[in-house]
Amino acid sequence: MLVEEIMTREPITVTTDTEVLRATKILLENRINGVPVVDQTGKLVGILCQSDIIAQQKKIPVPSFFSFLDGYISLSSTKGMEKEIRKIAAITVSDAMTPNPVTIGPDSSIETVAALMVDNNFHTLPVVDKGVLIGVVGKEDILRTLIS
Repeated sequence: MLVEEIMTREPITVTTDTEVLRATKILLENRINGVPVVDQTGKLVGILCQSDIIAQQKKIPVPSFFSFLDGYISLSSTKGMEKEIRKIAAITVSDAMTPNPVTIGPDSSIETVAALMVDNNFHTLPVVDKGVLIGVVGKEDILRTLIS
C-alpha cells in the first residue's frame, strides 16, 4: 500500500505569520497533532506540531561558564541557546515551527512511513510531489490501514 492511498489530501495549513495561539486552536479544533507551515507562495517551509507548542513551557536554559586566566568561556552553544529562547518566546509560527521538515512522496510505502514515524517519533509527515505539498499522513492514517 502506498501513501497516496491513505493520505489526507488538501491538508489544513498555517503560514509563518500565523499566531501560535491561533495555530494551537487549529490543532485542537481539528484534533490533529501537526500542521504543515507554508510561506506566502504556498511552499512548504516547516511543520508545527503539538510538541513544538508544548516546548514553550520549558525553562530558559542558563548558560554554563568557567573561568580560565581571568576570562570566561561558555560551555554551551550561544546559537543553540538563542534558538531555544526564540522557541520559548514564540508569538508567530515561524519561531515555534520545525523548519525543513522530513517529507515523503505519494509513492512511499506504508512500511517506510511507519519506520520513519517510529524511529524519529514523528506523528505527522507532509506529502510532497515535485516540491508541492499535496497531503499529510498521520499515525491515525497508518492505524486505519491496520484495521481494514
